[in-house]
Amino acid sequence: MSRLAQTHGLTDVQREILSTVRDFVDKEIIPVATELEHRDEYPQDIVDGLKELGLFGLMIPEEYGGLGESLLTYALCVEEIARGWMSVSGIINTHFIVAYMLKQHGTREQKDHFLPRMAAGDIRGAFSMSEPALGSDVSAISSKAVKDGDEYILNGQKMWLTNGGTSSLVAVLVKSDEGHPEGTAPHKSMTTFLVEKEPGFGEVRPGLTIPGKIDKMGYKGVDTTELIMDGLRVPADRVLGGVTGRGFYQMMDGVEVGRVNVAARGCGVAQRAFELGVRYAQQRHTFGKQIAQHQAIQFKLAEMATKVEAAHAMMVNAARKKDSGERNDLEAGMAKYLASEYCKEVVEDAFRIHGGYGFSKEYEIERLYREAPMLLIGEGTAEIQKMIIGRRLLEEYRFQG
Repeated sequence: MSRLAQTHGLTDVQREILSTVRDFVDKEIIPVATELEHRDEYPQDIVDGLKELGLFGLMIPEEYGGLGESLLTYALCVEEIARGWMSVSGIINTHFIVAYMLKQHGTREQKDHFLPRMAAGDIRGAFSMSEPALGSDVSAISSKAVKDGDEYILNGQKMWLTNGGTSSLVAVLVKSDEGHPEGTAPHKSMTTFLVEKEPGFGEVRPGLTIPGKIDKMGYKGVDTTELIMDGLRVPADRVLGGVTGRGFYQMMDGVEVGRVNVAARGCGVAQRAFELGVRYAQQRHTFGKQIAQHQAIQFKLAEMATKVEAAHAMMVNAARKKDSGERNDLEAGMAKYLASEYCKEVVEDAFRIHGGYGFSKEYEIERLYREAPMLLIGEGTAEIQKMIIGRRLLEEYRFQG
């Protein structure tokens, strides 16, 4: 085990789970990740292995067939998986955001119907807030649901769905004016619908189309898609929680979990970049000695390791805060912001250590260099995180004058 990014106070069960995941990453993910990523190939064998390990049910309660583990355990597993290949951690993340939202906000019928099959990995989840013209302004959502008897008719176009093609359940956030008069604050007139579909591309159910994969700079392998609703009919009992108008709060609760996940991914990618950099620095010789013996390289390694350690500590703190039942948007925002920024910097330093070879696709650092930028925007940009952090700090430190 690495000296860096250790987590104190874990139970024997948590340590055993993490050891199993790390072993799987070292044997089943790292050896094939770069080849699959270059081919933009979905890692089906890896996903099947994670299913056998029970990781799709890691945070789902035992009564529904899951392992009932904490967000901390989940985040540490994500950190390990991202260390192997960040795309695989994305496949897990969106699934768990939906499972978490169901666990926290779903009706009893919804939990009984979905969670056991999600725990087994037979249903894969995706969630959808963003739209082509939306950016960070969630209140500007234009997709809409209109009540029609015992059903709702959904229309609109969504964007940036991770697992959009391979998923069979999508939590979709849309506007719903029913019971919310004109002038209602936008975030109070949004509803989350649980939309079931067939995996694949094209028309996956009447009124619902997944056009195909979006071609990306990095974060390949995992399918990122659009979602087009054109007269999509969804039963009223598929409103998450059974009541309209709560979708924004449900999604934000899920996004807090997602931000801890992105922080964990940043930690994992940064750890791998450090491993690659420190190893190469001891293999490469210039001016008659290892480049690791040059002070300039030692300075880089020192800075990289410190950033890995700091990001990990903040991620663990955010996860433990959420597990305690306390509000953690401040800690999750800080962790996501710091871990993603440090990840970018650590990856770039490892890239610089590799010199010209870092630019070659034969070296793993080339893949990490293209993957790290996604973390700067996933689950909210750095600017959004700083807005959240600033507002929360002003709440906590309100001057009484």
